[in-house]
Amino acid sequence: MNRWFIKYVTVCAEAFGDKVKNWIVLNEPAGFTSLGYMLGRHAPGKIGLDNFLKAVHHAALAQADGGRVLRAEVKNAYIGTSFSCSEVRPFTNKPEDIEAARKTDILLNRLFIEPLLGKGYPNENFKLIEKLELVNKTWKFTERLRFDMDFIGLQNYFPVVIKHSPFIPYVNATEVKAAARKVPHTAMGWEISPDGFYNVLKKFWKYGAVKEIIVTESGAAFPDKLINGQVFDNERALYHQQYLHALLQAKKDGIKIKGYMAWTLTDNFEWSEGYNARFGLVHIDFKTQLRTVKQSGYWFRDFLHSQ
Repeated sequence: MNRWFIKYVTVCAEAFGDKVKNWIVLNEPAGFTSLGYMLGRHAPGKIGLDNFLKAVHHAALAQADGGRVLRAEVKNAYIGTSFSCSEVRPFTNKPEDIEAARKTDILLNRLFIEPLLGKGYPNENFKLIEKLELVNKTWKFTERLRFDMDFIGLQNYFPVVIKHSPFIPYVNATEVKAAARKVPHTAMGWEISPDGFYNVLKKFWKYGAVKEIIVTESGAAFPDKLINGQVFDNERALYHQQYLHALLQAKKDGIKIKGYMAWTLTDNFEWSEGYNARFGLVHIDFKTQLRTVKQSGYWFRDFLHSQ
């Protein structure tokens, strides 16, 4: 484990003492490894399968090793890690679409949670993961990749619908966008699906070794406009209402969910989308820095006060 990281965690623990209980080791490892090290869309902008596989393996090691360092250095720490995840659905019942969806599910949902639970990398006749599986077996990394987290953070926004594509190497899959399927979607083109959100919660809980789930991100971008000092974003308020209803159903069905965090409190710089994608409950005028609570923000306030 990197000595600088150990020192950093130790200093943080000493500085905050018992004030800081909740720790998240990694945030969306499937996202930053694929977008940053294979597709080049996010920093550091690298492209290529070899870069991706190395990044995945080192991130998986850091996820478990980071948990162990926190457990050793921070008294009474409540430790977790967070995953971006989506329900994966085949576009049709054709075998090739089902197979493409299976491989996509491995990359989006299973690639980091399963080694964390001691299951190793989810190979299952998937050539793309064979190099990871080889490393796993050669160096007996299955146990080192494992750590008993106190909670798992899930960040879910939309399901993905997948069909077979012979032009995409290894995965042979491509997404059928929500607009093409003519289903409700956000300004980002992401399908609005409370059922998909429920199914993701159920999927991760079914592993059995997950102690608690926290929904560490859920939200929607819409083309908000400030008119006469107000932002009427009924669609966003409805989004949170529908997703919270799905969360309540999951809790009633026995899934232990400790919290739900809206992404995000204020409009922000949203990765490669910059300032164009607005997710906030509070509108930001990026020129003047004026803050205006949106209708969804008032809805959330009233919802929380009613509980």
